Amino acid sequence: MEAKTIPEHERRFLKASELRITGGGDKPKKIVGYAAVFNKLSEELWGFREKISPGAFTNTLKNGDDVRALLNHDPNMVIGRNISGTLKLEENTKGLKVAIKPADTQAGRDILVSLERGDVDGMSFGFRTVTDKWETIDGDEVRTLEEVELFDVSVVTYPAYPDTSVAVRSLEQAKEAAKPKTLELQRMRLRLAEAI
Repeated sequence: MEAKTIPEHERRFLKASELRITGGGDKPKKIVGYAAVFNKLSEELWGFREKISPGAFTNTLKNGDDVRALLNHDPNMVIGRNISGTLKLEENTKGLKVAIKPADTQAGRDILVSLERGDVDGMSFGFRTVTDKWETIDGDEVRTLEEVELFDVSVVTYPAYPDTSVAVRSLEQAKEAAKPKTLELQRMRLRLAEAI
């Protein structure tokens, strides 16, 4: 297989169908969701697709690496940090779950409003690959992230890992819509072959 040139520090985006706000009233609001989900294929990235193995974040979380929660990976927009207790990270069977307590700053208030309105609904993570595996699946080059060093999680505008029922439904609808055309094309080929 041809070698891929991949940046040392990478970012991946996820359409976080469960990204939500908790709290309110007397309790401080939190942003809760998944920055990564396991065993889901990404959109195409530089000529390949990617998925994340369960356990990919175990070592970085066990080591207590300093991880920040950002807005669109902008280091000027810090909304949480694990070592300060304003970002909680947990790897479970679904993926990397995050809980962010955004500060009462302009950025913190703005992102809460954008999330509540539904204007923003994605998450991402910034990382360095420790180990990965490459394979060809159904003609696609697929990279599996087996272990990563995590730098940040971020609330983002555009996802790369679509994991919503809408995305799945759209793919199934596209396949169904293509079926009659495929059948008609086969019939035309048969008629053409018979005519020759």
